[in-house]
Amino acid sequence: MSSLEKSELQLGYIPLLDCIALLWAKQRGLFEAVGLNVTLTKEASWASLRDRLAFGLLDAAHCLSAMLPAAAIGADQIGIPLQTPLILSENRAFISLSQKLCYQLDIKKYDAVELSAKKLVEHMKKNHVVSLGHVFQHSIHHYCLREWLALADPELAHSIQVKTLPPPYMVEALNNHLIDGFCVGEPWNTQAELAGLGQIVSSSQDIIPNVADKVLAVTQEWAQQHPNTLIALTRAILQAQQELRVLEDFEPVWQLLIDFDVIQFECSPSIHVEKYYTIQDIIRNFVKSSAIPKSTDFEWLFQQMQKWNNWPVGSVDYENKAQSFLLLDTYLAASK
Repeated sequence: MSSLEKSELQLGYIPLLDCIALLWAKQRGLFEAVGLNVTLTKEASWASLRDRLAFGLLDAAHCLSAMLPAAAIGADQIGIPLQTPLILSENRAFISLSQKLCYQLDIKKYDAVELSAKKLVEHMKKNHVVSLGHVFQHSIHHYCLREWLALADPELAHSIQVKTLPPPYMVEALNNHLIDGFCVGEPWNTQAELAGLGQIVSSSQDIIPNVADKVLAVTQEWAQQHPNTLIALTRAILQAQQELRVLEDFEPVWQLLIDFDVIQFECSPSIHVEKYYTIQDIIRNFVKSSAIPKSTDFEWLFQQMQKWNNWPVGSVDYENKAQSFLLLDTYLAASK
């Protein structure tokens, strides 16, 4: 292996299921095996993670995919270019509404996404105030929430004001009646259901294409200065992903999620059978085929930014700009 430019790394994450490959790589000594001493840093919000990554307080991070196109056109008000060598998850968000609201509107667990959206929109058109939350302005969660509402009423989907909350605060906000529903990654939808607060009404996979949700991100400058270090980091996380996909005994993974406060609720394979094995299946299938980043994912994100954030990106060359985010040589070197 070529010599590393840096071996002591700060790696940021938000407590969600799709940070598991980072946690597993640390737990299994996969970072150490490639010569890295990695400190995992839990961030309070996506905004703080983005800022700390952009200004060099983090070397790399578990990032929202939409942060890359937002940075590219300065929509994040920072404009420091970000790049990625690795997808951490694809399109694994869910929309949950309060159980009380679902009961009032007769929204059933297996309603088609068009039907659940129609029931909610009709309720809102009768001058009932409904407050919805998502995790970040530039995220598939924001776009998924609006695309879902647009199935019933495109004009309302554009005009509705939605709140931004860090993922770990969604359930608390629902409990405190600050919001009536949210779009977020797991395990927060499951926590809301098991607490008797929320009901999952839609999966992002039924609403938007199968695009990257989270990626391993670094600044362009950092990637240029630390190419061998980035290959080593990518290799360790890629190996963790591969191990998680085929792991037979899931209990150590579950315990790791508890230890890192990702899972903060009781959920056992003997009592909460469906929920436990659903989470296990999600973790095994965060990336359906290859974890190599794809320019088409970022082209779609640019289009969503133009559609829902009203950013003037129409003159942007989506294809070339999206290609600039991809560190394909890093991925290929890491996968050898």
